[in-house]
Amino acid sequence: MLGWAVTFLVIALIAALFGFGGIASASAGIAQIIFFVFIALFVIAMIARAIRGRPPV
Repeated sequence: MLGWAVTFLVIALIAALFGFGGIASASAGIAQIIFFVFIALFVIAMIARAIRGRPPV
């Protein structure tokens, strides 16, 4: 999922470089949403792992 966020970020940066404002803002928004979903799932996974008794690596 982090790979998708990076992909959309790169698309947004390339579109911004060429002046496509609508595409750049849409791609940046998608990348931001996917990144925060990834972070939330990562935190939930770390909490679940700690609750089950195995320390995070």
